[in-house]
Amino acid sequence: MLFASPTFLFVFLPLCLAAYFASPSTPAKNAVLLAASLVFYAWGEPVFVVLMAAMTLVNYAAALAIDARDGAARKTALALAVAINLSTLTVFKYVGLIAVSAGLPDPQIPLPLGISFFTFHGLSYLIDTYRRRFPANRDPAQVALYIALFPQLIAGPIVRYKTIARRLASRRHSLGRASAGMRLFIIGLAQKLLIADPIAPLADAVFDHAKAPGLIEAWLGAGAYALQIYFDFAGYSTMAIGLGVIFGFSLPRNFRTPYASASITEFWRRWHISLSTWFRDYLYIPLGGNRGPAWKTWRNLIVVFLLCGLWHGAAWTFVLWGAWHGVFLVIERAGLGRLLARLPRMIGWVYALAAVTLGWVLFRSHDLGRVLDLWTGMAGLRGLGGLQAQTDAALQPLHLWLVPLAGLLAVFGLPRAVRRLQGLAWADAAGIVILLALCLLKVAWGAYSPFLYFRF
Repeated sequence: MLFASPTFLFVFLPLCLAAYFASPSTPAKNAVLLAASLVFYAWGEPVFVVLMAAMTLVNYAAALAIDARDGAARKTALALAVAINLSTLTVFKYVGLIAVSAGLPDPQIPLPLGISFFTFHGLSYLIDTYRRRFPANRDPAQVALYIALFPQLIAGPIVRYKTIARRLASRRHSLGRASAGMRLFIIGLAQKLLIADPIAPLADAVFDHAKAPGLIEAWLGAGAYALQIYFDFAGYSTMAIGLGVIFGFSLPRNFRTPYASASITEFWRRWHISLSTWFRDYLYIPLGGNRGPAWKTWRNLIVVFLLCGLWHGAAWTFVLWGAWHGVFLVIERAGLGRLLARLPRMIGWVYALAAVTLGWVLFRSHDLGRVLDLWTGMAGLRGLGGLQAQTDAALQPLHLWLVPLAGLLAVFGLPRAVRRLQGLAWADAAGIVILLALCLLKVAWGAYSPFLYFRF
């Protein structure tokens, strides 16, 4: 079920809110949310509800087993539970890549929606229980709600159990919180429907149809995709956070204007923050982090980002995308970062934006041949070139102001004048109402698409 669909906006969400706020106690509210989350997931993946439920029970029981043991037995319980989670993820997500790479037929195993996200939720719960950050929760309904909470179930943000542990047992609600949450939801909906979706056809035309694009067309397509994926994913995250606020949870912020970064290191402090901090805490630091000789730090960065790329998808282009970012982080750690800090910030910004945009070509392309085709065009080796038929058809008059406006918004955030207006209650309310009206018009026309991160 899509957040932007009529079914969600006009049926599922109103019924869920009515049942939730009519429930007299936190356990009853939890039961409503858990039932709603299972319905939400089953709407698109009815078969895999059983898988998610089974993995939740495994992690619930495993955490209790870890908590009840010490020493070697505790480590064994954790290792077994982690192996079960990773094996399940591998079977459903990576067996096809392994088979094809080995020259075997692709078994065509369907990919369960959101499996990367709910697997990482389970792993963080198990590892933090092992580290004694908190005792294992003995209420299976609370653990199930943590794993399956529908706002963040499909595409994050990745929520640590400790972030919402207290809220699972007791939450406070108010009209002010509900209003703030709905405001965030509408802003996220606008990012998706009014920016990401209208830009998408332009990116699709270049990546999927343009043959041997020239400099202008290649950069136009890559830039359009950079904006599309940002506003698509940031929009989803903002909607999820807003829904969390309505239901009494504080979900972590996932983006901080990442395209304003002046280095790749800074970019990863601002982009998909919940994922980058997950890899930092559960992989990079256990590998040794930046302790020891420089080469070990570089090794750890490469390992983390290779796995980060693989987490996003079972394709070598994703692995290469992770390696691309890992290499830039190593270069910055080796000395480029210190040089950038001494140079004007504009130079670092141009460098980081160019590196990220070139990396998105790896992320979006279906194969390495297409990557090289687009990079050749972006390098200017075919000249400026013109727009081919598919790209020209996709480049609507709307894009002439939307693309540059979206670019400015992605880099600088809201202008100061708009932020001042937001401080005025009437102006803020009017702006939100206008955004909501425009979004509902888009929904009524059926002009919406699945979120990009649903496929990961």
